[in-house]
Amino acid sequence: MAHHPDHDRGGATGPARARTAPQESAMTGTRTDPGDRGRDRRVPRPRWSFTGAAVRRRATGLAATAISLVTTAVVLILAVHIVFVTFEANTANDLVRWFGERATDLAWEFKDVFQPANPKAEVAVNYGLAALVYLVAGRVLVGIARRLAR
Repeated sequence: MAHHPDHDRGGATGPARARTAPQESAMTGTRTDPGDRGRDRRVPRPRWSFTGAAVRRRATGLAATAISLVTTAVVLILAVHIVFVTFEANTANDLVRWFGERATDLAWEFKDVFQPANPKAEVAVNYGLAALVYLVAGRVLVGIARRLAR
């Protein structure tokens, strides 16, 4: 019977073909077997990449996250101020004063858009309007940044 090297896996009748153990790629977790001949040897791309498109996607994704965080913080400051005014928080308190000063700065020209007779309603409506504008503008900017990331 003719001896074929692929049929012999280290038995006593012939030389064993040197075989290496499958290796796992550190970057992708894909297993490749260097002993398999005739197979496609392309290595999958790593999960992380330094191509221009990947860097742009990462940067726009980070920008979208930053925009979202900033607009959320602004809306929270305005909302806390509205709550403090509505429930008549102590204006001598440093925390209440800090929120009031930040909210006044952030409300821009919205502070006197509506002028109802009740001062609490005036703050709630005008500062609420400013918060709504920030929320909508932030969501629009985040949407644009996420679309650019694709």
